[in-house]
This record gives sequence, structure tokens and C-alpha cells, in this order.
Amino acid sequence: MHNAEAKPCEFSRPSTVEDDGMQVANCVKIQRMKNELHPLPTLSNLLPAVDFRAVSIAFDSAPLLDCISFSVPRGQMRIIIGPSNCGKSTIIKLAIGLLKPDSGQIYLAGEEISKLPEEEMFPLRDHIGVVLQTDALFSMSVAENVAYRLSHLGLNDEETETEVRRVLHIVGLDDAYSLMPDELSGGMSRRAAIARALAGSPPTMFYDSPCSGLDPITSRRLMREVIRQRDIEQVSSIYVTQNLDEVRYLCSHLCEVDANGETILRPENNAFCLINTRILMLSDGHIIFDNEDEFFWSATDEKIQEFKS
Repeated sequence: MHNAEAKPCEFSRPSTVEDDGMQVANCVKIQRMKNELHPLPTLSNLLPAVDFRAVSIAFDSAPLLDCISFSVPRGQMRIIIGPSNCGKSTIIKLAIGLLKPDSGQIYLAGEEISKLPEEEMFPLRDHIGVVLQTDALFSMSVAENVAYRLSHLGLNDEETETEVRRVLHIVGLDDAYSLMPDELSGGMSRRAAIARALAGSPPTMFYDSPCSGLDPITSRRLMREVIRQRDIEQVSSIYVTQNLDEVRYLCSHLCEVDANGETILRPENNAFCLINTRILMLSDGHIIFDNEDEFFWSATDEKIQEFKS
């Protein structure tokens, strides 16, 4: 099976990865400090990270999403695909409270946010990372942009420096540490925004076409980090893309610790069933597929076939 949560055809969850040989001790420390200093505002960690219940929204009287329901359990990923203008990005904006649904309920970290005032969204947003299609960097250096979240996690200067360098390396911005936003190209600005969202491995991540405009090497590094956070940090995520190569990679690779305690990224095989990544496809305002990826590749639905062709 293809889905991100390794288990030896039963249960053997992966443990720790590092990108290009980098150490993950600081990542583990960040996760521990997040849990100690800022427990999630929820009654139980058993509740889904994201939960849509019969959600509808229309623009100019034209329905975009029509009574859709799905959830993202803790530590799992939903890859959302579909034709242009089908509501993929709208789902992310609804999930983080930038848009309000016309009807239905949305839960983030166990809290109903559908009608929550903007000021009450701030504590919830402390626990999420968001990569939107616009970069919106602050008027400060790249390093300061990336470090912005980390001060809330209680990291000291040395730990913050290590994490900033780590995520800048992932997106290929090692040499942009001191640059200001107006000194960056469009592609560099995009990568800096991604690094800022990744920093500290927030418990819930939202990615809106994160690899769009990135070169293949940086895209692969980013996807490896997404897998690391999913499998090692148990980060929950929604990942929007139109790129089926990204879908295949995310659904067929896992991160784990080998017998020597080394963290490795490897493809799934017959000995493991990956169960924590599902594909959700939208079309005409409805969910037409929500299942593991092997069922997607073999699906005979006409709309799915057309999208895959």
C-alpha cells in the first residue's frame, strides 16, 4: 500500500529522518518544547487535526464547495488534487480561518472555528504552519523571518540558529541568510516563505502548491522534509498540488530509524504498508475520491482518468 505511516504490514511506525545527512536532535528538542510550553488547545489529542463537516461556500452565488466532509487524523496527510478552480486553495483558507463557510462546521485542533472571531484565531495559528501561494515576508532579513516562530517555542539563540540554518538548507537558501525581502528574486522569496513555515515543525501544516516554481532539487528536498515531519514529528498536514509526480513521491516514501539508529528515507516495499497519507480529489464542488493512493491509480472513474491523463 502507498500511504505515509510505516507499519510492517501491521504496525511499525517510522521514527526519524534527516535531510541530506543533517542531524535531527534539534528537531526533536523543538517538538518536546512545543508540547511542554504550548500544549494544543484541544480536549484530546485523539481528535482530528482538521475536520470539515458538511462545509459549503459559494462566491457570487456560484457554489464552489458543496457540503463536503473529511478529516485529517493526527499525524496524517491529505493530498488534495483536482482541476483548476475546484476549491483546493479555498479548503486551506477555510481551515486556517481566512474564509468562513456559508454552512457547515470546521474544527482545527479540536476547536470549532467556523464562526470564531479573528482575534480568537491567533492562539490556534501559533500551532500551524502555512505555505500559501503568496509569500508575504516580513520587512526583516531572511533569517529573522524564519526565526520569527521559534521565539515562541522557547529556543535559545544557539538552537534557533541551528533550526534556521537547517530549514534554509532544505530550500537552498544557505547564502541568503542576511538578505532582505527586496533583495530576493521571486523564487527566493517563495523559498524563504516555505522555510519560515517549516521552522519548528508545527503540529499542523498547510501547503498550497509548495513546489510550484521550485527547481527539481529544491522540490525533492522539500518533499523529504514534509515526509520527515509526517513520519517522525507526527505532523498533520493538508498538501495541495496538481503535480502527480509529487503525489507519487509523497505516497510511496517513508522515514524511519534503522537498526543502527540512523534516520533514513526509503521507498515502501512489500514488507511495509504505508497508511497515513490519502489522496482527496475535488470536482464540481464535491469530493469524488478520498482513499489510499493505490486505489487512485487504479480508479476507473471518468473524471479521475481524465485528470491522470
